[in-house]
Amino acid sequence: MHYHLDAVGGIAGDMFVAALLDLHPELAPVAIAAVRAAGLDERVGLAHERHADGVLTGSRFFVEGPPADEERDRDQGPGPAQGHRHAHEHGQAHAHVHWAALRRRLEASALDAAVRERAIDIFGHLAAAEARVHGKPVDDVAFHEVGAWDSIADIVAASALLAALGRTSWSIGPIPLGSGRVRTAHGLLPVPAPATVLLLEGLPCFDDGLPGERVTPTGAAIVRHLAPAQGLGPLPRRLRRSGHGFGTRRFEGLSNVLRILEFAPHHEQAGPRGDNVVVVRFEVDDQTGEDLALGLERLRDIAGVLDVSQLALTGKQGRLVAGVQVLARPDALDAVTDACFRETTTLGLRLSPTQRLVLPRHAHTGGDGSRAKLAYRPDAVTAKAELADLAAEPGHAARQARRATVERAALADAAESDDER
Repeated sequence: MHYHLDAVGGIAGDMFVAALLDLHPELAPVAIAAVRAAGLDERVGLAHERHADGVLTGSRFFVEGPPADEERDRDQGPGPAQGHRHAHEHGQAHAHVHWAALRRRLEASALDAAVRERAIDIFGHLAAAEARVHGKPVDDVAFHEVGAWDSIADIVAASALLAALGRTSWSIGPIPLGSGRVRTAHGLLPVPAPATVLLLEGLPCFDDGLPGERVTPTGAAIVRHLAPAQGLGPLPRRLRRSGHGFGTRRFEGLSNVLRILEFAPHHEQAGPRGDNVVVVRFEVDDQTGEDLALGLERLRDIAGVLDVSQLALTGKQGRLVAGVQVLARPDALDAVTDACFRETTTLGLRLSPTQRLVLPRHAHTGGDGSRAKLAYRPDAVTAKAELADLAAEPGHAARQARRATVERAALADAAESDDER
């Protein structure tokens, strides 16, 4: 499955969780159970609720803590937050928690391994950014606003949902940066906060003219964990549905939502895809096989060339002739024809613009680095191992055995991904 993040109002941890739960409300018990397993007891209220702002409908994810006098020293372990409904305001007073202590607690928690690893990775991105901002070792970092239980709940809930979704790919559109200043435990800081800026490095950002904090450190850390591609890309995808996760702030004339678009996986794309190609054909009867092979390899290296094939023909006076066919994209035609005349002894080319149908395909890499191509046929998925990965095997029988192992593993992974979706 592929998911695209559209940061209409911005990105915060609770908005990300709410948007995914808007897509998959059946996973709400999974997210809440994970937060409990991380150490938040029943004194901390958790809720997924439908929400509307008069323009759009979607979901909110709430964390409500007990009174402040019940708050524990977080350096001694998990404890509930101050009584509030998810404010996500940097200015809100929270006790601090050291990253090293929080990591130990997560490692010792009852979380499933996949959820625990994601949560630690997200917090690790935050800790690394804070360490860079303050010029200190990562293990000496103390979270302040991010150490609050609402942010911890967001990260654990997000990790549980991502683990439940299984194998996914992500992309993201331009991110609104916001402007102004935000009050933190370190005093007034510019928006985006310095750690948030580091987490957003390399991602597309813009200023839509609306002030205030638009991306929280928690939201930025989740995005960094996802490692999204920039933009949806040119590949056609089948849009399945969308989810809206609302934040706490309200903007004049703009819904404060994070929208997530869900697209069908490869095997659910609509059948074989058609595109336009050009076929270039010619014959050669006066070039050595060795030199022709070199010329055809150079043809294969041209951008836009899809395939080069050669077959034996019988020409005039019974002479053996090499028939060559080049399949190329139309925009590569000039480069291909120039190379055909330059690399071979042919005196003429036959050009045929045509259409082709191709099955959806996917390059698979196994845990051991072995590669295979998956093809999604109308009635089955098939796999073909990369020959280069079999070359080290000693003999035909060994290569065949290795090929079968690689292809079985690729098909098993494909089936597992389908089940998870």
